[in-house]
Amino acid sequence: MNRLSITVVLGLLALGCAQLGNRQPGCDSPEAEEAAFAAQDYLNAQHAHGYKYALNRIEDIKILTKPNADDIYIVEVDLLETDCHVLDPTPVANCTVRPKALTSVEGDCDVVLKRVGGVLTVTAFKCKTEESTEDLCLGCPTLLPLNDTKALNFVHASLATFNNNTVNTTYSLLEVGRMSTQIVSGGPRYLAEYVIVEANCTDEVCVPLNDVTASRGICTAKDFGAAHTVDCKMFSVMVPPQDANSTGGSHVFPSTQNMTRKHVLRHHKLTALHDPHATGLLSSESASESAEVVSVATPAVVNATAPAPTADTSSASISGEVPVAVVKRDVPDTPATVTDPVLLIAPCPGRVRFF
Repeated sequence: MNRLSITVVLGLLALGCAQLGNRQPGCDSPEAEEAAFAAQDYLNAQHAHGYKYALNRIEDIKILTKPNADDIYIVEVDLLETDCHVLDPTPVANCTVRPKALTSVEGDCDVVLKRVGGVLTVTAFKCKTEESTEDLCLGCPTLLPLNDTKALNFVHASLATFNNNTVNTTYSLLEVGRMSTQIVSGGPRYLAEYVIVEANCTDEVCVPLNDVTASRGICTAKDFGAAHTVDCKMFSVMVPPQDANSTGGSHVFPSTQNMTRKHVLRHHKLTALHDPHATGLLSSESASESAEVVSVATPAVVNATAPAPTADTSSASISGEVPVAVVKRDVPDTPATVTDPVLLIAPCPGRVRFF
C-alpha cells in the first residue's frame, strides 16, 4: 500500500471516529432522570415475583450519539425494594420503601436504552439484588429462607384464620413475599407477607383460579405466640397495567409451584440479565468512577499591602532552584476583594432519595 492510500485510509478512520459522540449529562438532570425512571418502570414490569423497586440514586449515565442513528443511553441505577407487590396496581411513587431495620433489599442495575421517535426504550439490562446489612439492630426482625418449614406452617395457619372469617370465597396461597423472625422473650415470633388468590374448592380440596378475573390480594400476618393476627388487602385491579416500553406479553402471575426453585433465597431477586441482541454495552461490573469526589477549589488571597516584587535575573544563575518568572505590576489603591470559595459539584453520582 503506497503512502497516498495509507493517508486516505487513516483519514476515513479519523472521520468515522469523529462522528461518534459521548455525552455525560448530570445524574440529577431531567435527561438522566427520564432515562432512570424509564428503566425503573421497565424493570418492575419484567419482575414476575416479589415486590416493586423504587429509584434511589442515579450512579452514572452516558449517552452515545452518532449522526443519522438513535441515541443510546447507558445508565446505572440503585433501586430499593418497596412494600408494593408486583401484582399491586399502586404506582411505585406511592409505595413505601422498606426501612433498613426491616432488612431492606437493594438492586444495582445497568440499563441500556435507545431513544426511538422521542421515546426511550430499554434494549438490555443487568441487575444484582442483595440484602442491606447496614444498620441492623439487635432484636430487629431477620429474613428467613422462603421455604422455612416453621414459618410456612405459620403462613398456612394464618391463611386458614382469614378464610374462616371470609364469607362465600376461599383463598389459596399464591406466593410468599417474605418471612422473618424476631427473637423476643418467650421465643421466636414470625412475621410473614404473602399473596393469595381466589380458589375453587370441592370437598375441602382447593385449586387456585388461573384467571385474570380471580381476586388477588396481599396478607400480612404477625405471630404473638399463642395467637396471631392476619390482615389482607385485596388488589383493586387484577392485571397490572403494562408499560408501553415492555417487550413482554401479558403479565405472568406467579405460581406456588415455582417456589421450590427459590428455596435458598430469603428475598425475591430482580431479573438478572436481559441482552437478547448482545449489545456488548453492559459492563462486567458496576462502574466505580462515579464514586469519585471532586475537590473544592479555594481561590488565592492577594496581599495588597506587600511591596511589589522586582525582577532579578542575576540570582537565577547562582541558585540551584528553578527560576521563577516575576511580572511587575502596580499595587491597586483598594484591597482586592476575596470571593467565596466555588464548590465544583461532580455531575455523578446523583442525589440519594431515601438512604
